Amino acid sequence: MATKPSNHNLNVLKKPLALFSKSPLTGFYRDGYCRTGPDDGGNHAVAGVLSKEFLDFSASRGNNLRAIGLEPGCKWCLCTARWKEAMEAAKGPEDPVVPNGMLTMMVGGGNRVFLHATHESALDNGVTMDALTKYAAEPEAPGGGATMERTVPITPSTKGGMVKETH
Repeated sequence: MATKPSNHNLNVLKKPLALFSKSPLTGFYRDGYCRTGPDDGGNHAVAGVLSKEFLDFSASRGNNLRAIGLEPGCKWCLCTARWKEAMEAAKGPEDPVVPNGMLTMMVGGGNRVFLHATHESALDNGVTMDALTKYAAEPEAPGGGATMERTVPITPSTKGGMVKETH
């Protein structure tokens, strides 16, 4: 088995990792979870909803997610380094590839993260809990109210292929 079943994987809240998306089927192991393992060099741990701006940004960096059928609004397990890069580019206009006005939309406007489905390994790969919380989707954002955390973990199948994306 390439990685632990989801009930042994924790999210960034130190609770069982939740299923994120079956349509499209996401995750490095294509099981719907943003779990990672030794074969996942990109650490696809950040659970986010894609925005047009993030897709444009990722394509400008050589990873065209539209080529595999993704579009704005899709739930996707994002490469931790790419999400962090987009977050940092969104802090100011120093990135010549990202037009002014697109910066805040790229990460903060439409590309929200879901803490209950973001694997704890994101915190070991340069992303802080403060950054994840800042861009957390409702109701997971501070003061958001209801919880989206699963109380019963789901154990996904360990069968199936791995995703091959460029980074």
